[in-house]
Amino acid sequence: MLRISRLTDYATVILGVLAAQPERVQTAAAIAARTRIRAPTVSKLLKQLHRAQLVTSSRGLHGGYQLGRPAHEISAAAILDALEGPLALTDCAAGHGHCGIEETCRVGRGWQRLNLAIRRSLADVSLAQLAGLEAAPALLAQRELKDTDFERP
Repeated sequence: MLRISRLTDYATVILGVLAAQPERVQTAAAIAARTRIRAPTVSKLLKQLHRAQLVTSSRGLHGGYQLGRPAHEISAAAILDALEGPLALTDCAAGHGHCGIEETCRVGRGWQRLNLAIRRSLADVSLAQLAGLEAAPALLAQRELKDTDFERP
């Protein structure tokens, strides 16, 4: 199953709180209280987000955290990269030389195409959209799925 980690999910929630009031400096304790995520976890995630330059921090009596750039400039891909590293569905999708059978593999290019498509989709969704602060782009045309769509050949 392709799934983001709980910590990445929590980081997105934290970023959403900061995005809702971008002009306000917020402490880790206030964010923890607002999100109901444990304070040590919030602090740990804020440090990771700071290292990735998604948030800025200031010290002192009125210190705290803010977004490092506007929410519409932070993509879902940037959030995933900050918490989980670059997306790679398979070893070969991580780049040349990461797979021991790439010379004889016939499916590697297909996985690389899928990896790139997912990466582009993640790059197209902003934190502002994730946080519900901005309308999502028009949905792609959808079709009804049939049970036969999931059958194996």
